[in-house]
Amino acid sequence: MSHVIFFDVPDSDEVARRRSIDIIVSIAVRYALPRLIDANGNRREFSGRVVKLSPQQLVLAAPVKGAEGDRVIANLLEFGRIEGNVLKNHDLGFVMSVTMTDEERDQFAGKIAWYDKHKNHDLPDNRKAKRIVPQDPHSVVILADGTVVGAFVIDVSVSGVAISADVDVRIGEAVAIGRIVGRVVRYFRGGFAVKFIELQDPRTLEFALRAPVAS
Repeated sequence: MSHVIFFDVPDSDEVARRRSIDIIVSIAVRYALPRLIDANGNRREFSGRVVKLSPQQLVLAAPVKGAEGDRVIANLLEFGRIEGNVLKNHDLGFVMSVTMTDEERDQFAGKIAWYDKHKNHDLPDNRKAKRIVPQDPHSVVILADGTVVGAFVIDVSVSGVAISADVDVRIGEAVAIGRIVGRVVRYFRGGFAVKFIELQDPRTLEFALRAPVAS
């Protein structure tokens, strides 16, 4: 007696619909541009956010941009490792392609569709009362010698901030993040943490992180 096994295969219309999905998001990402290495020859990593997502490309808000065609290795909090190339830069970051096989792209499209459906059903994050992601994550790091470097604010609280920037700083070094002075207290993959000299007023915290306007 023969048996017939039926597989649940998406039809062509469903595959096309998934591949065309394009959503606005705010997903933490850690990324590397392999041509950028540190003094030890290791890839430098930076932190940013994916603000638009599709199976073909990602739009990143990021502190360090690559040249068109540069390879990018990105690790998204919800989606894992994604590789591609810089397609173009924009004022606050860059757009990267997504390098995948057709099968991998179909799976990725399915994950995006699922995420889009469930993204507003996340469980509460107990840290949110203490640390926030500012609406405008772009700031500057100002060193003691007056050097100013663009920076990306990963998250912030009244006592300190997590930063990603293309700058070498030492533990204990005094820096200003926007208008707020603090000291570097630790490194982590993709950035470093600064403890503010004084606790900040939560009502004016995001404004204080903005780059000072030259007079």
